[in-house]
Amino acid sequence: MAPALALGLAAASPAQAQTTSFEAAFDSTFGTKTRAPEQFDAVYETDFERRIAQIADGDKGRIGVAAIDLATGREISVLGDQRFPMASTSKVAIAATFMAGVDEGRWSLTSEYALLRPVRSAKYSSKRAPVREGKYISAREHLDLMISKSCNACTDTLLRVVGGPAAVNAWMRKAGIKDFELSRDIATLVRDDGEYDPATVIDNRDSATPMAMARLLAGIYQGKWHSDFSRDVIITAMERTTTGKKRMRSGLPLSANVAHKTGTLNRTASDIGIFRTPDGRTIAAAIYVTGQSISSAHEARNKREARRMRDERIAQIARALYSGYAGSSERQWTDAEYRTGG
Repeated sequence: MAPALALGLAAASPAQAQTTSFEAAFDSTFGTKTRAPEQFDAVYETDFERRIAQIADGDKGRIGVAAIDLATGREISVLGDQRFPMASTSKVAIAATFMAGVDEGRWSLTSEYALLRPVRSAKYSSKRAPVREGKYISAREHLDLMISKSCNACTDTLLRVVGGPAAVNAWMRKAGIKDFELSRDIATLVRDDGEYDPATVIDNRDSATPMAMARLLAGIYQGKWHSDFSRDVIITAMERTTTGKKRMRSGLPLSANVAHKTGTLNRTASDIGIFRTPDGRTIAAAIYVTGQSISSAHEARNKREARRMRDERIAQIARALYSGYAGSSERQWTDAEYRTGG
């Protein structure tokens, strides 16, 4: 497979991100001509890869894509090795860490824990945003709501149970997955959202590469780190996801049986998931989209339109991944499977 296109943007330290011009960094690395679509032939080997690269054109922001065919191991990567804000896609890693502990007998799905609800506080006013304890529900309910409804209070509860961000990072390293860093709880992440523009700045806090997240999904699906029971708990919760209906799920036919988790923060939208091709192969994919509005001023005036553009780009990429791995054109399956559910 051809190497992923790397932009060479400045990566921010946990304490401070460095702003770098997206276009200047791109041009400095490859030269201005490399940005043109006709130059994709020099970077990507197949029509499939070139199609994904063209859709993931980041002229209005950074877009990262990684996908793995679990039957053949074939990978597709466009900025797949560059860091992006995980937002709520990090919740899959938290679920994986918790369920590994369940398998080890450290925790139980029937144990009850209090929801950790955020308390109003000013941005950046404390290292950790204050929270208060709410209703007690079972760990199983916390996990299901964390994934399917993206419940932030549930996430922070399970994050506290497993030992905080450091424990999740340690589990990921043990699993052999690098380029992943969970730095804050969700209450703090949401409160302080907007500090940097993810379309032009790489902030290593609470970030991961698309390929790291695709490999996480692949390992979970294949039962690499969990019992069959724990694996099914995670996958079932992802199948019930109701957020991001205009993202990966809208780009795939019903027959793809997508199981996914979305993420949303300032000027960024993401979706990571698992889907099936018509011949029964399973694909793990991670898509991260930043920017996409005409300008930051435009986005300030019309945030709904900017969100729609990001969602639409994710759906387009998911559709192209499905078509490429299925070995069919978009028109073949869009006209048949897509509208009828296969």
